[in-house]
Amino acid sequence: MMDVALGETVKSTLHEVFGYNTFRGNQEDIIENILSCNNTFVIMPTGAGKSLCYQLPAIVQDGTAIVISPLIALMKNQVDQMNAVGINARFLNSTLSKSEINRVKKETISGDIKLLYVAPESLTKDDNVAFLKQAKISFIAVDEAHCISEWGHDFRPEYRRIKIIVGQLGQVPLIALTATATPKVQLDIKKNLEIEDARVFQSSFNRTNLYYEVRPKQQAKKHLIKFMKDNKGKSGIVYCLSRKKVEEIAEFLKVNDVKAAPYHAGLESSVRMNNQDAFLNEDIDVIVATIAFGMGIDKPDVRFVIHYDAPKSIEGYYQETGRSGRDGLEGTCIMFYSYNDILKLEKFNKDKSVTERENAKFLLEEMAAYSESSVCRRKQLLHYFGEEFTEDNCEMCDNCRHPKEQFDGTEYLRKAILAVQKSGERFDINHVASVLMGKETDHVKSYDHNKLDIFGAGRDENDAFWKAVLRQCLFNELIQKDIETPGVFKLTDKGINYLIDPYPIKISRDHEYETEGEEEEIEKTTIDAKSYDTILFDMLRALRKKVARQKELPPYVIFQDPSLEEMATLYPTSIDDLKKIIGVGDSKARKFGKPFLELIDRYVEENDIITASDVLVKSSGLKSKNKIFIIQQIDRQVDLEEVAETKGMKYEMLIREVENICDSGTKLNLDYYIDQLLDDERQDDIYDYFLGAETDSIEDALEELGQDYSEDEIRLMRIKFMSEYAH
Repeated sequence: MMDVALGETVKSTLHEVFGYNTFRGNQEDIIENILSCNNTFVIMPTGAGKSLCYQLPAIVQDGTAIVISPLIALMKNQVDQMNAVGINARFLNSTLSKSEINRVKKETISGDIKLLYVAPESLTKDDNVAFLKQAKISFIAVDEAHCISEWGHDFRPEYRRIKIIVGQLGQVPLIALTATATPKVQLDIKKNLEIEDARVFQSSFNRTNLYYEVRPKQQAKKHLIKFMKDNKGKSGIVYCLSRKKVEEIAEFLKVNDVKAAPYHAGLESSVRMNNQDAFLNEDIDVIVATIAFGMGIDKPDVRFVIHYDAPKSIEGYYQETGRSGRDGLEGTCIMFYSYNDILKLEKFNKDKSVTERENAKFLLEEMAAYSESSVCRRKQLLHYFGEEFTEDNCEMCDNCRHPKEQFDGTEYLRKAILAVQKSGERFDINHVASVLMGKETDHVKSYDHNKLDIFGAGRDENDAFWKAVLRQCLFNELIQKDIETPGVFKLTDKGINYLIDPYPIKISRDHEYETEGEEEEIEKTTIDAKSYDTILFDMLRALRKKVARQKELPPYVIFQDPSLEEMATLYPTSIDDLKKIIGVGDSKARKFGKPFLELIDRYVEENDIITASDVLVKSSGLKSKNKIFIIQQIDRQVDLEEVAETKGMKYEMLIREVENICDSGTKLNLDYYIDQLLDDERQDDIYDYFLGAETDSIEDALEELGQDYSEDEIRLMRIKFMSEYAH
């Protein structure tokens, strides 16, 4: 027990420094254990007040508390917070200059610094160890302690050396803290840090205010913008697989009027910090970040976390979603899932050691299983971390709000349990499913499991079905995973009793997500045939033919097929929406748009469809600078050869760029250039051809007009023709 005076100091510090009158959960017990100089192991979900558990005892004790953290972002964030309330906290990492490092060391040795945040890489340097030996250290906190374990979601080899280095600093109490740790990872942490005697404080992993949803990764950008428009002004994080994708999505959000910025390890340190500060200060609403780099930003009012790509593990997913709703209010967690992402992540592991590769593959399989399962998301997450969730419906996940059809699973569950039992309780989900399906794999035959009476007992169902049944055996505690060998199934007492005296248990099949076509390309010239409304497309084509006949023009002059396809995808119902459709632009929208908008409006109303005003997305415009330059040069009547040379382009490529500009709805006057190449009579010949043609195909024009005209001449005249009649 703390003495009375220290207890009063702790309570006054809680109020004066942190602004709280009472502790949350088991914070008070944790702090008391730390102040008693005992080793401590804290497992506490993100947002539950983990950092206060070491910050407060550091403030009330003599000396400096060393906090080992892998996240530079988190260090800066927490140091800024401590400094803002008058506590001297500093960090020691690669972002500091030599003079700044020397100043930090001097203040630490003099005892002026209460909390010193150190990157594990910095801790391994001999000169830093030597300087720490001179300091009075109150305790050492190992934050993100799951990084120690190869079975953790963010294994870092340098974390394995922490205990060796800490041992050089004398008998100093250790505090290990993590937001995510499976039973296996917990064992690894205690063993590696040699704190088997540590008192363990584990809070519930259930974040009741978070809503979990997994969506198929089909037209993801379209759905992302729809979500952003529905949640305009709210703070959120979007996670992506790669730095390149982070930059792409951040730019994509910005051009669609979302205040967004990128955040990844490849950015200049100053840019990264500025983007972080802008997010914290609400100058921007959305941070787009790499999954691998992580965030570590302590912002309580993050209202949503979106995984644009699948995470590497359930631990990573849980921790990243945990950055939403830390104030206890609304938190929406959406993942766009395609099994292709899992395959991509597997490829990233090809250069790792065999053990690391196998561990990573297991974690990815668990991630895929979570994504595809139709069982309550909350039940799955809590079960993964060794916690039971007994409610039938959490009402805060997609699977509970929109449940799949359930059926009596008694016989299926019994077969699954028997397959685990008769194969010796030492195999994983893939092996057991193969036994049930009667697959004579080399692995199955090597153990003679093809001779078991249970072999092939489930051959009427597929691999995905039996894996779903086995996972639902886990959630119903009929089987369990071996802690020492994750992935291996063993029977529970409940499972053994179920074989003797079974009772009805409802189960459901997994979701089936397609792996192809997971994402639309905004800047493409055509839309995949499957992605647009074919009924509306046919109606639009019929209308185009009617309008073309009335105006005595070829149909392609009105709108080309790619434009109609995009209209049948995004359903524009206003002139502003129509102008954003590929190949339309302002002049064409006003010249031909009215009857098409009226048709789409009627169709939308009759079929209750989400319209373009909800989901219309703008291209990130990677070619916009070229486009502006080319238009300006044509306005100045600069010869096209000179324009091509200035931009370092081939002449043929420039002509195609000019075509694209014209097709996207910009009227161009190339008379000054064409008049140098073709006399009036030759121009009229080509004009007459296009007026009577059913298509604007250059190949068809070349075949019809013969060898008297070059391809470039026909292309240039087509641009002139479209500019005059279509815009």
